[in-house]
Formats: sequence, C-alpha cells, structure tokens
Amino acid sequence: MKKNLRIVSVAAAALLAVAPVAASAVSVNAADNTVATTTNTANTVINAGGTAINTPADAKYDVDVTPNLTATAASTVNGQTINGSITGNITASYNGQSYTGTLDTKNGNVSVTDSKGNAVTDFAKLTNGSYTVTVSGVSFNFGTANANKTITLGSKNSNVKFSNDGNSFTNTVNVELGQDGTLKKPISVQVSNVNALDLSNTNGINFYNVSNGSQVHEGSVNVTAGVNGRLNVSTVASEILKNFAAYQVSNGNAVSQMPDQKAVVADVNAALKAANISVDDAGWFTAPTSFSVNVKATSSINGVDATLPVTVNVANGKDTTVPSQSKTIMHNAYYYDKDAKRVGTDKLTRYNSVTVAMNTTTINGKAYYEVVENGKLSGKFINADNIDGTKRTLKHNAYVYKTSKKRANKVTLKKGTEVTTYGGTYTFKNGKQYYKIGNNTDKTYVKASNF
Repeated sequence: MKKNLRIVSVAAAALLAVAPVAASAVSVNAADNTVATTTNTANTVINAGGTAINTPADAKYDVDVTPNLTATAASTVNGQTINGSITGNITASYNGQSYTGTLDTKNGNVSVTDSKGNAVTDFAKLTNGSYTVTVSGVSFNFGTANANKTITLGSKNSNVKFSNDGNSFTNTVNVELGQDGTLKKPISVQVSNVNALDLSNTNGINFYNVSNGSQVHEGSVNVTAGVNGRLNVSTVASEILKNFAAYQVSNGNAVSQMPDQKAVVADVNAALKAANISVDDAGWFTAPTSFSVNVKATSSINGVDATLPVTVNVANGKDTTVPSQSKTIMHNAYYYDKDAKRVGTDKLTRYNSVTVAMNTTTINGKAYYEVVENGKLSGKFINADNIDGTKRTLKHNAYVYKTSKKRANKVTLKKGTEVTTYGGTYTFKNGKQYYKIGNNTDKTYVKASNF
C-alpha cells in the first residue's frame, strides 16, 4: 500500500503563510513523490497508511507525533525587509515508517502565544523570542487495519504535548479509532519553545572555560568511575556543564546558548553509541579510560550551531584498547565490511602504514585485517593479501622487471621457486599483467603468466 500523509487544511492554519491565502491541503505521496491539492475540511487529517500498528512491550506510546516548526522574526537583512513567519510540518512515525505533511495555510485552528502568554495575531511582526504554537482539530487516519483500536500518541520531542479537550495538555494521549481507522475525536497538538530566529544577527556561538573565562575550541573534564568502571551519562553531562559555557552576542548582550542537561546527556549517549559502548536504560555504562563527546549548542537567536569537542578522562575506567600492530600496505587497498562488501570509495595507498588487529579474520574464505582506530576495532577490513601477500610457485623461470621494458636486476627466479606477491596484478604499458614482489618500495615485478 502506498504511504500517504495528508494534511487536510484548516487546523494547520497559520503555520506557514504570512499573508492570507485560501485554505488548502497538500497530499504527499511517499511512493512516487506526486503532490496534489484537495478541498479543505474542518480538521487536519494525517493519512498514515493502513499497516497494523504493533507496539513493543516496553514502549510508552504507540505512535510518535513530532511537529517540526521554524519561526522567523521580522528583520532587515542587507536592506531587505523580512516578514516574520512560522513554518513547519508534522511527522507521524510507527512500525519504522514516517509520514510527513506540510502545514501551509493561514486561516485555521491555530493559536500562538509569546513567552508571557500573550496571543500573537500578526506573524509578520514576530520578534525574536520563544513562542508556543497550538494546533487544534488534528486527526489521523491509520487505515482499516487499525479499526476500532485505542492507541496512545506521544512525541520524542519533550516540547510537544497533546489534549483531547483543548484545555488540559499532557505528554501522551489515548485516542479511539473508528471503523476506518480515523480518530473518533480530533485532538490538539501543542509545541512550546518555538524560537523566532533573528536572521539579521550574524554572530556565532563561542564556548568558554567557566573557571577562567577564556574562550576554548576544545576541552576536557575529569570524572571517576565506580566499581568495575561503571559510570552514568548524567555524571558526565553534569561535569561538562560545570566546566563550560556557550554565549552569543545579541544587541550588545552575551546570551547563554549552552545546551541543558538533557541535551548534553543525548550528546554523551551519541558519543558512546559511536564508540560501540552500550548504555543501559538507567544511563549506566562501563567506561573506558577516556572518550570524546561533541557538545552541540544551537542558537535560540539565529539558529546557528557550534560544537565543542570534549575529552572525558575517567579515573578507575577500564582500558578498552584492543591489541594492535602497524602494518605496511603493499598494494592499494579498499575498505570492506564484515560481509566483505566494499565500504565507500576511500582506499589506503601502497607503502603507507595502517594499524590493524593482531590476527586476521576469515570472511568468505579470504583473510582480512580489521582496522583499529583510536584503540578500537573499526568494523572496516582490509584484504590481507594487500599487506602480507600470497605465496605463489613459479611455473617458469622468471625475470624481475622494473618497467615493461626494463629489468629491475640481473636475478633470474627459477621454476619451482616460491615467491610472495602482493595484491592484484598491475597492467603495464605492453598490456601484460605483473605482480608486485618484495616487501619494499622497490619497483620489482614478475609477469603473472609465470605463476
């Protein structure tokens, strides 16, 4: 079945347009990318296909509903006046699929309030600041496969809340579906902390050391792990927040842009995941002696990003460095994954060194070395033939060549001699193929036909 998401206007209302436009709807067909306009109705309906919703046993809700809103403050950039606006879309995700519709009309059931709770009626005059956007009359069509079910809606964005009555908003909401899989009663979706960005502000974010106020481009913190090297991500995040700050200049004032505890915890989790370090549901993990976290700050003023690499030094951490060795690449080598499928287009060039595991790994009958990066196995493999070579027995006497016309030396390799060749063959100008021999950088090649 095609995966459709349909926003059938009015409730979406003012989330995109600044000037009044006719209420309309956009149907996004994820199967063939066609776009069509439909007649508006009283509700915003997201048509999320017809597959049955299967909820994991430990899930807090069945369907993730995540609005993605961007607000722009009225400003003047390079002499051009930019009206304020609020744009965005809503994404409904379940069973590993996402369905997105753009909210693109002005007149509808949308209310916007500023940080003081005052109603905003003219988006063209939005000022830089934080707003709360509420869309009422939102419905979902999950198809007949989910007819008559009661499901729970929630959001991975903690700023999103839901309401069945438009008054009381909670993190999740239970809804009943009718015979066609559509909500029996539309709901309201509220998004807080929607920052109106000031595009006239071109200042970036700078990070500072809290102890001395100096600007930094990288940093480090020290933490202590507990028994068996156990450490909690919250401890790491707290230490980072204690030592560093992020500021951006706006109207002559330094405005803090340092992410909060929850955001830094997410950064720590991302770093540990990238390092293949597992974290339990309570945030505990077995810490290495050190690891790096990229702390990302996003401006609430103009939307720019900045990243501070922080090295976390762990006292009582476990040394997770894998044994490794340095090897010389004797033939240009590509990277492969654990199934011997090529990874990207990068390659290691001959005569350069590479750090690899102590022993080879056999994949599909061939020997590979796994590359070690930053003391850890990388999951990237190199054909061992490009490093250690392959022993071959000569079927004929053979000369050693430097080029297709010149011999490298006066040596004649005798029939029956075992010779180590490296990697695949090279095709010389004469059209014949040669193997590189000799564990060195000398131009020493033997015709492949001699083996």
